[in-house]
Amino acid sequence: MTTPQPILHLEFNELSPRLLERFMGQGLLPNFKRLHDEALVCVTDAGEPQDRLEPWIQWVTVHSGLPFAEHKVFFLGDGPQCTRPRVWDILSAHGRANWICGSMNTGYAQGFNGHLLPDPWTVGADAHPQDEFGPYVRFVRSNVQEHTNASARIGLREQLGFLAWMLRHGLSAGTLAAIARQLARERVSGRFRWQRAVLLDRLQWDVFRHYFRRGRPDFSTFFLNSTAHFQHVYWRNMEPGEFEVRPSEAEQDEYADAVLFGYRQMDRIVGQALALAGDRHAVVLSSALGQQPCLKYEGQGGKVAYRPHDCDAFRQWAGVAGPCEVQPVMSEEFRLLFPSAAEASAAEAQLATVAIDGVRALTVRREEAALTVGCGIFSKVAPDARLTAAGSPVRAMSDLFYAIDGLKSGIHHGEGCLWIRNAGSRRHRRAGNVVPLTSVAPTLLALQGIDASQWMSGTVIREAMA
Repeated sequence: MTTPQPILHLEFNELSPRLLERFMGQGLLPNFKRLHDEALVCVTDAGEPQDRLEPWIQWVTVHSGLPFAEHKVFFLGDGPQCTRPRVWDILSAHGRANWICGSMNTGYAQGFNGHLLPDPWTVGADAHPQDEFGPYVRFVRSNVQEHTNASARIGLREQLGFLAWMLRHGLSAGTLAAIARQLARERVSGRFRWQRAVLLDRLQWDVFRHYFRRGRPDFSTFFLNSTAHFQHVYWRNMEPGEFEVRPSEAEQDEYADAVLFGYRQMDRIVGQALALAGDRHAVVLSSALGQQPCLKYEGQGGKVAYRPHDCDAFRQWAGVAGPCEVQPVMSEEFRLLFPSAAEASAAEAQLATVAIDGVRALTVRREEAALTVGCGIFSKVAPDARLTAAGSPVRAMSDLFYAIDGLKSGIHHGEGCLWIRNAGSRRHRRAGNVVPLTSVAPTLLALQGIDASQWMSGTVIREAMA
């Protein structure tokens, strides 16, 4: 085994190896290029069919070293139910300190050593220590889970609590200036509200840097999702020639460089991460998945997603009564958690009666006492379309649902990026073969001098041990 190296792991969700190569070749990502030229560069393979290419599945694989067939985590929010040890659980057992910042669909075992800030979608996951991040978690979850909902508002008390917490936990002058510039630009132009996503990236980086400097952990992760979102929505604007449905001139004026904007914002963070790591920490960049143009809906005019204005009000109108916890998730989906599987089954049957102009409206997946629900119609629906459910009053579509801005234009791809810059080496090399995603976790542990073979089915990337 190698001499143990502290690791700073950048988890940038769904960055495309192809786009990274393109933008670096154009000289637009100098910090990515520097990391690339000082690292072992690998392309990873998720090893799953298209219907199991979801980041909340693949990031569990990255952290556990296990394929879906072994970790069995299929839904966003189920990460804490996985009892198999993650990288940080094994490191904790070896006395190493961890700082896990925003990693997707995560959990931790008893005896975890360090700090853990859960992602904003996994509502059932607890921070560690549990009372450390409360104001931050509440504010970010509200912004992320309902970012497409113009009617969702965050109370003044919650905003002030978040600001006070940030002032004590690393809020930088640069972030404050970026927020001011963004709000001023929106006010002057009436556009570019979509760029707010990178403000949350800046805030999260300030928090990460604060705790990293305070503890200099043996292992740390920093997760971002904004560019994955931009790719899903704006790939059409980046490569309009790939699509039948072309953006309008006005849309191109605002969104043509949206995807590049996301990569360049992350490039800034890469530069700061390299400075933060210095010569002591290895720096690892991974994306778990990539993306590609989504063309399957072009024949119907593109994919439009619909989401309830208020998920709890919608389930009550739909006739789902009784105690139930509502959890917003991503895009059109939300989760309903019931006290028992029998109650979830009854709710599933009731939700199956919801229709739009006589066509079944919802997709419902049940896992014991939980339902994952979403509008299953992805073509344009008239605002006055009739929304019906057994035993419920007829409503207009626009009363209960709104269309999420933008046609879906990026879809998941099984290939992702993995770059590893050793603490004591700055030599560029490229892996000869595509690397299974299950190899990431055991390789991270090997860099820490730990053999993971008793916990994980993946094998170590030997080129990374230079």
